[in-house]
Amino acid sequence: MRTVRIDVFLKVALVKRRVVAQRLLRGERVLVNGRPVKPSYEVKDGDVVEVLLPAKKVILKVVGNGGYEILREEKGNRPS
Repeated sequence: MRTVRIDVFLKVALVKRRVVAQRLLRGERVLVNGRPVKPSYEVKDGDVVEVLLPAKKVILKVVGNGGYEILREEKGNRPS
């Protein structure tokens, strides 16, 4: 089974560029199972990924080998 890094996963699921995903990760704007992770973290089936974007919060569940399901989106998020 092929593994997928969190920065690559975010590029596929939410953002257009991997560098944007890496910035979110460095700024601790991405939590996996409630904890911040490094860009090299390899996502696993069942991981819950919470992403704090400027205008919303998106919560995803990793399904299978790098696939995802959107669990919830909260618009108007103003992270501190």
